[in-house]
Amino acid sequence: GGWTRLSVERRELALRWSLRDDAGVDVQATLGDLTLEPERLATLATIRAAGGLMVSVEPGEGVCVVTPVAPGALRLLGMLGRQRLDQAGGSDALLARLPAFSRLLPVQLDPALRGQEREAGTDPVVRLEVLPGGSLRAQVRVRPLEGGQVLVPGQGPLEVYGGSPEGRVFARRDLDEEQERAAEAAPELPAEAVDQGWEATLDDPDVALTLVERLQESDTVVEWTGEVRHRVVGAAGLRSLRVAVRSLGDWLGASEIGAGRFGLEGELTVGGRKVPLSALFAAVRDGRRFVQTDDQGWVRLEQGLLDGLTRAAAGLHMDGEELTVTPVHAAAFVGLGEAGATLEAPDTFLRLLDDVRGAMGMQPELPEGFQGELRDYQLEGYQWMVRLAAWTDGGCLADDMGLGKTIQALALLLRRAPEGPSLVVAPTSVGFNWLREAERFAPGLDAQLYRGLERASLLGEVGPGDVFVTSYELLLRDQDLLGSIRWGTLVLDEAQAIKNPRARRSIAAAGLDAGFRIALTGTPIENRLGELWSVFRALNPGLLGTAEQFRQRFALPVERDRDAARQGALSALIRPFVLRRVKEEVAKELPPRTEVEVPVRLSKEERELYEGLRMAAVSELASSAVGPAQRRLQALAALTRLRQAACHPRLVDEASKVESSKLSRLRELVEELREEGHRALIFSQFVRHLALVKEVLDQDGVTYRYLDGSTPERARRREVDAFQDGEGDVFLISLRAGGTGLNLTAATYVIHLDPWWNPSVEDQATDRTHRIGQTQPVTVYRLVAQGTIEESILALHDHKRSLVAGVLAGTADGATLGLEEILELLGWDGGAGADPDDE
Repeated sequence: GGWTRLSVERRELALRWSLRDDAGVDVQATLGDLTLEPERLATLATIRAAGGLMVSVEPGEGVCVVTPVAPGALRLLGMLGRQRLDQAGGSDALLARLPAFSRLLPVQLDPALRGQEREAGTDPVVRLEVLPGGSLRAQVRVRPLEGGQVLVPGQGPLEVYGGSPEGRVFARRDLDEEQERAAEAAPELPAEAVDQGWEATLDDPDVALTLVERLQESDTVVEWTGEVRHRVVGAAGLRSLRVAVRSLGDWLGASEIGAGRFGLEGELTVGGRKVPLSALFAAVRDGRRFVQTDDQGWVRLEQGLLDGLTRAAAGLHMDGEELTVTPVHAAAFVGLGEAGATLEAPDTFLRLLDDVRGAMGMQPELPEGFQGELRDYQLEGYQWMVRLAAWTDGGCLADDMGLGKTIQALALLLRRAPEGPSLVVAPTSVGFNWLREAERFAPGLDAQLYRGLERASLLGEVGPGDVFVTSYELLLRDQDLLGSIRWGTLVLDEAQAIKNPRARRSIAAAGLDAGFRIALTGTPIENRLGELWSVFRALNPGLLGTAEQFRQRFALPVERDRDAARQGALSALIRPFVLRRVKEEVAKELPPRTEVEVPVRLSKEERELYEGLRMAAVSELASSAVGPAQRRLQALAALTRLRQAACHPRLVDEASKVESSKLSRLRELVEELREEGHRALIFSQFVRHLALVKEVLDQDGVTYRYLDGSTPERARRREVDAFQDGEGDVFLISLRAGGTGLNLTAATYVIHLDPWWNPSVEDQATDRTHRIGQTQPVTVYRLVAQGTIEESILALHDHKRSLVAGVLAGTADGATLGLEEILELLGWDGGAGADPDDE
């Protein structure tokens, strides 16, 4: 009835085969150094075994024995305890039964039974099987004795036995070397395959076929199971490609270059085997390096061919059974023929290619009459636009904010002045800046504002050299009149204004008729890829297909599925039509910019107010019975109130007497900057927040300039000029009103009082001072209330930035702000009433 102390030992089960004097064979079970008698074996089948372990207790010895066992081993031992295995003179029968026994338990043969020792083979054997779904099952095995058992490398018995014409043989395995050789034989297998018996199922066709191709070229033994076998018949470069182009109608002289289409035929030929062009492009679009030939073999596409096909494939469409391309995509074919592909095409297509080729070789000088000098990158931007205008309808100059896109565009307008009148559409706030810059750099242009009650009369006699600057609002009002004129050049400044494809201003911009169209924007994508489509609808019709084609081919795969292949295809497609430079690369003379996150801890009273609003919002949304669209609006309204509460209690309760911790921190920062002789821009998206800031600045004797969306244009210019002339310690600006069209290099500090969802909007505001002309280092402060939605907004910034970088610089991580994300920001874990499909 007492406790007994036990020690735990690991003992191995094995079968010992011994030759008797009468030439018979005894088979005995051993546990470590002990021989198990038959009566003991009969009880082993009832011993508890779990998880591959057999546990037995020897109370007399004070030992708990733990023994690893294979499935079925205990049953075998029970059988041995009930009957005697006796093979008198039956060596052949014995050897025939050895593999079955050794799969369950290690076998130890009497030296007299082993026979002659042979060196154990460690060469791997790779077994391959094509599964019904198309995946490839790969197993790496080893055959230590020729003609003998196939085993898992590094696992199983240390000794293996077999036969030969000379008699019985055995070998001692080198388990470590087996594993090393196995790893060399199949490096394509994932790391976890080692722990899974050197076996894996390869779902990625490229990985599977890379393994097949390499095994074909090696000395490794390959054994196929099943009827289907893969074989790689060769590699193909551009010289193996033939593309035949034929006209599908008269596209020359069409009002839109995307109106006409060409049909494509052709094939890839390797060793007499062929791959049709449609299958080739389908493989490239899906990001596959291998394509299947007409005789069920596989061809690997070399990198040069892949690169050329990727550029060409992005703009192709299937029209029924026919592969078609619009003339605007011809740039993708320029390099194919030059790099070795066979290109067969009608004269119309060849002339188009000649135009593209000729445009690419142009090195245009600055137009006569242009005043001032362009920086190297600005000259390159001007030349790029001139080359683009020589062969296609339009493109996007997507330089970072503050790099002088206006100056580059003015050089283009001056060069293209003989082509007819020009129209510049820009935010109202930057209209006068266009006139000022035109007078300074291109005085030969007759630039004037298109606004006022009598504006229609300005268009009575328009001609070459005339430049009209209007706003997006007036474009919408006068779209019929402005759309009736054939403009030589159209400039869409801050083109993110037409990012919504359903907005009337976007439709109006797309309806303008121009010989060449150029968009100027540092943010061609802010939230989702559909914005890029909307901008290019106005610039280059047909480039990105219809809205639904673009959605299915690019937007959904990139944003929803994070498809790197489709993202790469989109990047390749727009590359000839987008030029983007960032400050860090081209404007190295710009002083450094430092960004500092300033944490603000809310007071107890502020925290209680904030949490009360948050819980009320969660409760309201949980019980709301409205549809998804209304529910999303409710959620956005709740978020706005939370953002306001994180800034100042009076933004959500005008009668509140609770002090704002964020405003207190701002006052400290402003005082520190004044003492050090610095001047700052202060941004907030809430105009009422700026009004509260004005109150305390007046109390502290701080001078300031001010503008928001209601500030008239002339007053806006006066405020900007006054600050640049040294009037005002700080400049209070509403985020949307001051995010574009301002040059405020007199400031060296920027303070963002509240983070905005989209980092590009904040960046645009910051670049009012960190731009060409700034000579001092710029410091950016972001005041962030701890433990509030503001921290969540900053976490979204990385996703937004990655979307732009992904498409414009090669990586994608689509991100949009749907209802589910909003609820997460509210701190709701999705209780009653949550619908994850709402957006």
